[in-house]
Amino acid sequence: METNTIYNENCLDTMKRMDNNFVDLTVTSPPYDNLRDYKGYAFDFESIAKELFRVTKDGGVVVWVVGDATIKGSETGTSFKQALFFKECGFKLHDTMIWNKGGFTAVGTLKSRYGSVFEYMFVLSKGKVKSFNPIKDRKNKTFGKKEGRGTIRQSDGTTKPKSTYGYIVKEFGQRFNIWETFPKTQKGHPAPFPEQLANDHIISWSNEGDIVYDPFMGSGTTAKMAIKNNRKWIGSEISSEYCEIIKQRCEAKEEADG
Repeated sequence: METNTIYNENCLDTMKRMDNNFVDLTVTSPPYDNLRDYKGYAFDFESIAKELFRVTKDGGVVVWVVGDATIKGSETGTSFKQALFFKECGFKLHDTMIWNKGGFTAVGTLKSRYGSVFEYMFVLSKGKVKSFNPIKDRKNKTFGKKEGRGTIRQSDGTTKPKSTYGYIVKEFGQRFNIWETFPKTQKGHPAPFPEQLANDHIISWSNEGDIVYDPFMGSGTTAKMAIKNNRKWIGSEISSEYCEIIKQRCEAKEEADG
């Protein structure tokens, strides 16, 4: 199978041509709960989840960004159902992360609940994660000072002294699992995937030369960020209109990078 290519087809057709243990990392945001108009296309989630497990390498990761619609006064819970089904397929739920979109969604004032401004980012692993390159950009308030005394509570309720006592606090600490990233408008697509979000997952869970896949490529953000970070990429997109957007963005990125 060729890499650095967008396949204008259902992702199940793309994955059928992949060998077992083929992909290092999948980063995607599927069209969930009919919250957007995706040219009328739907997808077979359970079949896709099973295929993703088959084609993911041992130690590989799937980042599944999804949220829930509210129907007749109740959130659907689709996100949780999908996470649990991924576990039935064999994946480990390595981390449940939150994408805080802040005020971008502009939900306004709701009559009976607080406005939702986040989506889940389920980080699913096939066995023990083989690649983790933590992003360290969290500003430490006590930068330059010595770590004070403290304790860490154990599973049996007892405590033990912190092992970092006396260490000088560094300027930046490792990021936590709630990320705040605002999407930029991408002409021609109803739900743009933020470049920074895709970028940060790609550098966190893969290494240069790895294969990054997006089964719902949309406007091509995962591909563009894979190119930026020297990863190979494969995309599936059933809409020919979106495929043209992807090709244009990838060609522009490759030309810019020389």
